[in-house]
Amino acid sequence: MKDKIVNVGKVRVGKGLPLVLIAGPCVIESAESAMRHAGRLKEITGRAGVPFVFKASYDKANRSSLKSYRGPGLEEGLRILKEIRDSLEVPVLSDVHTPGEAARAGEALDALQIPAFLCRQTDLLVEAAKTKKAVNVKKGQFMSPAEMGNVVEKIESEGNTDILLTERGTTFGYNMLVNDFRSLVIMGRTGYPVVYDATHSVQMPGGLGSSSGGDSSFVLPLSKAAVAAGCDALFVEAHEDPSKALSDGPNMLKMDDLEGFLMQMKSIEEAVRKS
Repeated sequence: MKDKIVNVGKVRVGKGLPLVLIAGPCVIESAESAMRHAGRLKEITGRAGVPFVFKASYDKANRSSLKSYRGPGLEEGLRILKEIRDSLEVPVLSDVHTPGEAARAGEALDALQIPAFLCRQTDLLVEAAKTKKAVNVKKGQFMSPAEMGNVVEKIESEGNTDILLTERGTTFGYNMLVNDFRSLVIMGRTGYPVVYDATHSVQMPGGLGSSSGGDSSFVLPLSKAAVAAGCDALFVEAHEDPSKALSDGPNMLKMDDLEGFLMQMKSIEEAVRKS
């Protein structure tokens, strides 16, 4: 199957193109925080020469605890993301959890993301596809990579071929994820670009009881393996101070470490291309 190029706003993702970074805090903590993080990420990726898509969730509907912070919600969250897109001129991406959200989200976002737990929800996939915006689907922790071909068919049924497939680890016992890097190759056989979710792959779902744990020290080595295996984009949740993040802090990359991280990824990308 011929490899496809996917458009996320003005950023193009696919084989033969530069490695893309999808990055931002896990959730919109405030309008000021989101804008500050997006601005700094644009500066860092600009210096590194890495195409950039800003990511932050307007609603984290699958938090471990009822009491956990979820975000500003659909309307306010989309307003913030649209402001970031328009003022900073960067593409924006956020999670969509219900079919009813999709059309509204498509008005403000450049890419709609389908969370891993919802990747088989046909109505959600179809409504996201109808927006004609890029659709990034995270492979469920419970699914084999080959099964993502069925996900692709659901989105293609609406004539949408701007599809990204994301690997984010597979459930291995309780509170533990592991990565099988064959997954990137297998999902790539669909012809669509593959994304490696470096920070959620080191998550320990529900590992802290009322919240998820994680070990960010593994983000770098696993990302190296993913780029060497040929992923087309990296998904990295980054925060200026992960210890104070309102969601997923234990597995986030610290913003101060991002530029060095990207330079290492570019070195590996260049070596892969030469080989």
